[in-house]
Amino acid sequence: MSEVQAETPTVADFARTFRRIQAEIHNMIIGHEQAVEELLSALFAGGHVLIEGVPGTGKTTLVKTLGIALNLSFNRIQFTVDLMPADITGTRVILSSDDGRRDFSFMPGPAFCHILLGDEINRATPKTQSALLEAMAELQVTVSGTTYKLPPPYFVMATLNPIEMEGTYPLPEAQLDRFMFQVDVTYPTEDEEVRIVNQMTTAYRPALRKLLSPERILDLQDLVLRVPAASHVVRYAVALGRASRPGDAAAPDFIKKYVSWGAGPRASQYLVLAAKARAILNGRYAAAVEDVRALAMPVLVHRVLPNFHAEADGLSARALVAQLIEHVKQG
Repeated sequence: MSEVQAETPTVADFARTFRRIQAEIHNMIIGHEQAVEELLSALFAGGHVLIEGVPGTGKTTLVKTLGIALNLSFNRIQFTVDLMPADITGTRVILSSDDGRRDFSFMPGPAFCHILLGDEINRATPKTQSALLEAMAELQVTVSGTTYKLPPPYFVMATLNPIEMEGTYPLPEAQLDRFMFQVDVTYPTEDEEVRIVNQMTTAYRPALRKLLSPERILDLQDLVLRVPAASHVVRYAVALGRASRPGDAAAPDFIKKYVSWGAGPRASQYLVLAAKARAILNGRYAAAVEDVRALAMPVLVHRVLPNFHAEADGLSARALVAQLIEHVKQG
């Protein structure tokens, strides 16, 4: 049953809808509660997500299930070293008409959908990776000088394999910054793995309901933008971002020692937007410092670049961001 309503959604509608989507996804996906909440928070905040996890943890299944439950079109691109930008955005081809005339026509690529999964995005060359930048930032692609609009809502999820680095091209900082969150999909617990094995080794597959329409999702995204955030909440988000930059006066000593590059102003914006989404996902009418703090890790972890001192001392970006969150005072 599709939940298409004409009236403007309320915070109560939003929270109720979120719980229904969450429950529907977990009919298919076992575990990954935090990952599901972060994916939905990013979607309703209008952001994109980088998903990191070892093979076989259900990253692709999670994204496909999300697309079905939200009643959105879904395309998957397997990134490889020989993939070209036109394989993503589309290309102009020559078509012949019945009267023998030939003309160029645009053939849309897989980027033309609502949810795009870029599987193992770091296996493609930087030139191909960059084909997604315009789509993510402006909801459009430009081919041969002509601009084509993408269908809203538009949600890009790209996966990274953290254990196999040979034959990969690290994403440049400018592209990493386009992703609102980096979501980690970890190994399941033992009980969850037993349930997964039991479910996936039988013929049973639960039927998923389509709960939303694209128009309804746009209404919910608009509601997120109208959620208020007090000045102390915004200042806390800005303080987190500025404290991650080793050249800033507000940066603590461990950031100056171990970080070569920190989060830019887009991170502060994403922290506030994510906090607004989290607030109304939980039925609250205003963003709070606790919302910023709860989502600071997925917003900042891929924007903080450890230097060789951190690598020598065994400190990851995740460890540094965790320490930063504890360091920056709330409110």
